[in-house]
Amino acid sequence: MKYLKKNKISIIGGAGHVGFPLGLAFAEKNFEVDLVDINHKNLDLIEHGKSPFLELGAEKILKKNIKKKKIFVQKNLNNLIFSKYLIVCIGTPIKKNLNPDLKNFYNFFLKLKKKIHKNHIIIVRSSIFPGTLKKIENILKSVNKNIIYCPERIVQGKALQELKKLPQIISTNNKQIISHAEFLFKNICTKIIKTTVLEAELIKLFSNANRYINFSIANQFFLMSKAMNLDFKRIRNIMQDGYERNLNLPMSGLTAGPCLLKDTMQLSSYFKKKFKLGHAAMEINEYFPKFIFHEIKKIKNYKKKVIGILGITFKANNDDIRDSLAIKLIDLLKKKKLKIMQSDEFYNFKENVNKRILLKKSDIIIIGSPHKPYLKLKIPKDKKIIDVWGLF
Repeated sequence: MKYLKKNKISIIGGAGHVGFPLGLAFAEKNFEVDLVDINHKNLDLIEHGKSPFLELGAEKILKKNIKKKKIFVQKNLNNLIFSKYLIVCIGTPIKKNLNPDLKNFYNFFLKLKKKIHKNHIIIVRSSIFPGTLKKIENILKSVNKNIIYCPERIVQGKALQELKKLPQIISTNNKQIISHAEFLFKNICTKIIKTTVLEAELIKLFSNANRYINFSIANQFFLMSKAMNLDFKRIRNIMQDGYERNLNLPMSGLTAGPCLLKDTMQLSSYFKKKFKLGHAAMEINEYFPKFIFHEIKKIKNYKKKVIGILGITFKANNDDIRDSLAIKLIDLLKKKKLKIMQSDEFYNFKENVNKRILLKKSDIIIIGSPHKPYLKLKIPKDKKIIDVWGLF
């Protein structure tokens, strides 16, 4: 087709945590990139050279490539006709019953079907459970058979660094087009690993489930230590001192975020709820807001106390609040009609107060997210601290 540009990429979901840094990485390699998204707020920030969230090194690269006319924003799918490569980075959420909620995901491909032609190379980058790519192929097969699955495995906030280092997994049921994905990703990463589609779908889910379960082990050990009035952080430090086989044990904390629980539950759903280890991990990790509330209840006259939550993002030194257990804790405390204050270094809620004001006015201090700036705080001795992260 005469409109198709071989060096042009459209990233659908391009204003999100996966698509945005990927677009910057390709723009740095002289591709022309359209960031396509329905999040107009994020697109407007990007268009003005502002990163919509914390991503190390992003703004400098963004401003340079806007100036070079390598980065553009699109609020609909109308300009896909100009791109050879279409990379899909949209979300795959789960329902309240913890089963995948893919209705909107599949509906997107029904819309996409009306905008594409047979020469497009369509790369799916979303987290999907086994068999999903086959369903996408069935939706698009009358107009396009060039479907490739290339899952992402980046750590949020450091994507631009990790894209260069991590091997890129490539899989497709159409072997004739795999060279297109190889060519594309060899521009931004050093190693390509080719797998079957089912292997790739499982690799992505296994990776996140592995991390989620590993965190749950630490959280279970924390709860056990707490039940015996012992310090898990001290026990863990001694376990790891000179004993390398224990170095894989993480620190305890409010294990959350948009991927770990979701992908573990996607895996469980595919195996008809028989993923017992995954469900056990979920029960342990998701229990922590209730655990903290039970700790609060042990404090004399707790209903009259002011409770301050330091940090509300789902992990340290980040501005992402998606699926944050600190926010679930805040919601729980509000339901119990307790007096709360909240503060965060990286996410600007209208309810936020300065951390020093929070320290002064709160009777009970809860570490919701262990942001690095909190290490410099001097918490008065008359304050009760609940710190599941082991920050203090």
